[in-house]
Amino acid sequence: IVSDGDLMEGVAAEAASLAGHLKLGKLIYLYDDNHISIEGSTDITFTEDRAKRFEAYGWHVQRVEDGNDLQALAQGLAAARAHTEHPSLIVVRTQIGFGSPNKQGTAGVHGEPLGKDEVVLTKRAYGWPENESFYLPENALQHFRKALARGKEAEQAWQAKFSAYEKAHPELAAQFQRVMAGELPADWDKDIPVFPADAKGTATRVAGGKVLNAIAGRMPELIGGSADLAPSTKTLITKEKDFSPQDRLSRNLRFGVREHGMGSVCNGIALHGGLRPYGATFLVFSDYMRPAIRLAAITELPVIYVFTHDSIGLGEDGPTHQPIEHYAALRAIPHLIFIRPCDANETAEAWRFAIQHQHGPVALALTRQDLPVLDRSRCSSASGLHNGAYILWESKVGEPQIILIASGSEVWPTWQAAQQLNQEGFAVRVVSMPSWELFEAQSQNYKDEVLPPAVKARLAVESGIAQGWHKYIGERGATVTIDNRYGASAPVAEVMKAYGFSPENIAAKARALLQE
Repeated sequence: IVSDGDLMEGVAAEAASLAGHLKLGKLIYLYDDNHISIEGSTDITFTEDRAKRFEAYGWHVQRVEDGNDLQALAQGLAAARAHTEHPSLIVVRTQIGFGSPNKQGTAGVHGEPLGKDEVVLTKRAYGWPENESFYLPENALQHFRKALARGKEAEQAWQAKFSAYEKAHPELAAQFQRVMAGELPADWDKDIPVFPADAKGTATRVAGGKVLNAIAGRMPELIGGSADLAPSTKTLITKEKDFSPQDRLSRNLRFGVREHGMGSVCNGIALHGGLRPYGATFLVFSDYMRPAIRLAAITELPVIYVFTHDSIGLGEDGPTHQPIEHYAALRAIPHLIFIRPCDANETAEAWRFAIQHQHGPVALALTRQDLPVLDRSRCSSASGLHNGAYILWESKVGEPQIILIASGSEVWPTWQAAQQLNQEGFAVRVVSMPSWELFEAQSQNYKDEVLPPAVKARLAVESGIAQGWHKYIGERGATVTIDNRYGASAPVAEVMKAYGFSPENIAAKARALLQE
């Protein structure tokens, strides 16, 4: 059921356009065309021919001239169900506040109570007892209670049908029951690669694509795609074709340049159950889909977002494409887990966590530029990512003089800075902090082990705004961040150095802290 206001929203256009393109014949809109919004008549804002608009999208369109004509409504729904080649729009002309003598058809009944006197007049118009509150006519009660018997009969018929299917196709039936229960297949993560140490390294978006495909090979319910950026986000399932009107079995979804629509479609898939959706775009474009992300977080839907090109490190595309405030903006959403891995192996662990996390959305922030794959014989295991933050490396066992904390692409220059400080005789600890939310979920003892309260010299390094970092660096700490400015168009090495994310600058900031 959709309203005038629903169809004004941009996301409605994105979704309807995509549904028409994909010929989603099971989709039916009952459009409550009452010509009223909060400010008054829709004539002041919404005069397009909505029926022709949906015809242009490729929808099957019908009209019901009187929303109280139940027979016409039933006929329209029957015709829509029978028309399986296209989605259907039924334009139902209604009167908002029907029966109210003074407010019917006005904005006064849109978002306000009728008021005591008008309630009496409306009941009088209906022929209902005027002084009885919460009155439910007996014929209405009996009508709705028929749904109990119909529902029971429908459920029994479905169970009988499924039992027959289970006998004929036991393996497929078991798979159906598993995915509808939200259970993962056995050995689903068996093929997730372990990346060898590599100084040249790889972009975490590239590593993410390899991990995605390793998981998809063992998890047939994993489905998703990108908002017209699949070659850049590396989110195609390479052995699959595109989901299309001719192919309903393949798992690559082509969303087009419809970020808000993509987020909303992923929510719908997750709400239905049985499939595990993911959607991808550049991190800066997460702004376009924020309402859908927020709804996924409110309803704790297991949607996975792959946000690549996650910093000024994307280079020449410049400020319009370089996220600055976006880490903080996404971290501000309750129940969203934001993860920014520092190398290929942390990316593998980030995907591992995202698939296992069933009670809320997860956003992965991945790089365009290559990052070294850390030598885990010299550094701690990437599985520390599941704790949100972990001691990646330290110059000696025991309490450090200074703690360097970083996420994502800034971990590598921070590690290099720590090596400089170590050679100068300082006791240094490097903490990789890919996810604040996961770190906050740990015990206080663990958090104090990673960030000992007695160590006041702390430096946070991240290519975004400083907002939020003071919780971890304390009153005596400092940051190497980007504040009160945007990015710049330049080769990655140049822009990172210009913004202070070089080992030399990080080491200099650390020395200054140690001298205080």
